[in-house]
Amino acid sequence: MPDIHDKKVRQLEKIANAIRQDIVTMLLAAGSGHTAGPLGLADIFAALYFHVLHHRPQQPNWPERDWLILSAGHLCPVRYAAMAQAGYFPKKELLTLRKLGTRLQGHPERLRLPGAETTSGPLGDGLGQACGIAYGLLLDNKKSRVYCVMSDGEQDCGVIWEAAMFAGKYKLRNLTAIIDRNNIQISGMTEDVMPLESLVEKYKAFNWHVIEINGHNIEEFVDACEEAKTMYTKPTVIIANTIPGRGVPEIEFDYTWHGKPPSAAEAKRFLADLRTIGGKISSEHE
Repeated sequence: MPDIHDKKVRQLEKIANAIRQDIVTMLLAAGSGHTAGPLGLADIFAALYFHVLHHRPQQPNWPERDWLILSAGHLCPVRYAAMAQAGYFPKKELLTLRKLGTRLQGHPERLRLPGAETTSGPLGDGLGQACGIAYGLLLDNKKSRVYCVMSDGEQDCGVIWEAAMFAGKYKLRNLTAIIDRNNIQISGMTEDVMPLESLVEKYKAFNWHVIEINGHNIEEFVDACEEAKTMYTKPTVIIANTIPGRGVPEIEFDYTWHGKPPSAAEAKRFLADLRTIGGKISSEHE
């Protein structure tokens, strides 16, 4: 990937803000869906689709592409919004989220939406899928990389650790996992529901290279993805500390927003907050 520089970081920040606005708009239209997690991941998905990934929106099955697996399928609004921004499908289609017959299901469905890569639903399955793809690419001597986005609540699932063992054993150097460490899940804070720490030490014990970052610092995330490429005997996991509901102060770190959409009045306030942030991004760097 090309080196990141201040101008590109500002561009990605603007894209992330646009993604957040699209998330709010599409969830309002759907009347259901997840708000907090997708808002928190907008910076990472802007960086992935507009800087990190080797991909072709007009040729989603390009054989030389990098693969992006979304293990926590309920976070799909951020992926759909990023894909629309990147040109995989018209932005107006975002308003069909969760509608009958739409390609934009409440969890991604591979056969409906080219570029979605996998069908997701049961939490924890994505890392195993990513391992299988990464292993196959290595056997075929392909240069493509595999990125797998997981939630932190998913780390409760035993199947995650089976996949982590596999990746460590087979030294899947082309695999980069990303954990959205936002500290919330559907019924409360992760450390109250089922304590996860220390994730760093756990993944190290499974023979992974571990990088911990601020998930809202795009430069840190890009640098971590670059560092992962230098690991020739280990898979890499990026533990990205994020704020659920990022950009909308009234819902940040509120776990009750894990799985509900905004009302019309709330969406109006949320969009006003995000437009204010967007204006600041533009004015600070003109």
